[in-house]
Amino acid sequence: MDLATAINDAFARWDRSHLSMFTLADGRVITDEETGAEMAGSIGGPIIAPIDIAAAKVARTVEPGTEFRFTFDLGDAWIHRCVVGEVKVDPLEVLGIRPDAPLPYWGWGSIPDQYGRRWATDDGESRAPGRPSRSHPMLLHAWPGQVQVPGLDLSELRAAIAAGDAARFLAAVTGRDIDDALQQVGTGIPMALEQRRQEAEPVAISVINRLNWRGGVGDQVLAEDLLACLRRVPLTDRVVPVALDMLSTVLEGDLELSTGGYLDLRTGQVYDDTFTDSMMVGEGAAIDVEEEPDRWLRLDRTGSRNGWQDMAAFIERQRDEALRERLKRAIEGKGAFFRFRSLVHGENLSEQWYAFSTDRQMGRAREFLADNGIRAG
Repeated sequence: MDLATAINDAFARWDRSHLSMFTLADGRVITDEETGAEMAGSIGGPIIAPIDIAAAKVARTVEPGTEFRFTFDLGDAWIHRCVVGEVKVDPLEVLGIRPDAPLPYWGWGSIPDQYGRRWATDDGESRAPGRPSRSHPMLLHAWPGQVQVPGLDLSELRAAIAAGDAARFLAAVTGRDIDDALQQVGTGIPMALEQRRQEAEPVAISVINRLNWRGGVGDQVLAEDLLACLRRVPLTDRVVPVALDMLSTVLEGDLELSTGGYLDLRTGQVYDDTFTDSMMVGEGAAIDVEEEPDRWLRLDRTGSRNGWQDMAAFIERQRDEALRERLKRAIEGKGAFFRFRSLVHGENLSEQWYAFSTDRQMGRAREFLADNGIRAG
């Protein structure tokens, strides 16, 4: 904030009742807590962790030669291109004092220069330089340049959730592309809110906003659950601690391997139909759904139509027209699933496909539970 004040001093700004923001070359922003929380809750780009402008230290944030942007008044957006000098100076030698805060000490512009210069190299005789033919990228909202946002590491995400480690969970989602894994990310939000509410709230708000914007099957249900958690309001439906990936496997697994199963409403455990047959799984492992019918929820296999629609939706997301056409041909007729997965593997899209399809399956499983008056705990 001291640096922002020094910049505003240099431009003789007297009305300081406007918000300020620094933007670093890697896209991180430094602003006040309230504005940062609003930005963190946006639906665009990766999850961001704004830096508090009142606490950030300049020397720990940027290095010599670093370029960054300062914006004064987020409405009118006065843009300043800032570059850290390559060579450090001794203030006693240059200024004759050692200031206790950032200080503007040299420059030119509409505030008269001590020697009447109108630009940096004005010698009193040369013509004023013309305006640049092109605006700087900062003025065109093209800075920083497009940076490839790293994908979400699903293994790390799941490990963090399984371990109940909020710090690890928040680190796993911050700065990552999470839009294809919102159902999976949402699973860890309640735990993060319980352990690190201040850090987790902007993440929760962002995920809720993204779910509402995406509007897929089960997204509205999860958004409502997370909003209730954010507000510390108990869910009205019955809460069952069920693993949605296990549930979706029984609901949408291979028809040749399973015709469905049962959900234990007490424990959240999911059982395949084979567990009703003591001859197949053993007397001690078998379940008796007739003895306590209210304890069990029947899970009927839904068929392959949803899986085919997932493939079609994934294909439409591909920007490469030639790849898109090859994938479309792959899902025509018998053997569509095998051909599609082989092509996806060959194109190094397996991780993207896994995140995308798993999220849609979990969303359908969540919707299935909600239709039966159950919320996944």
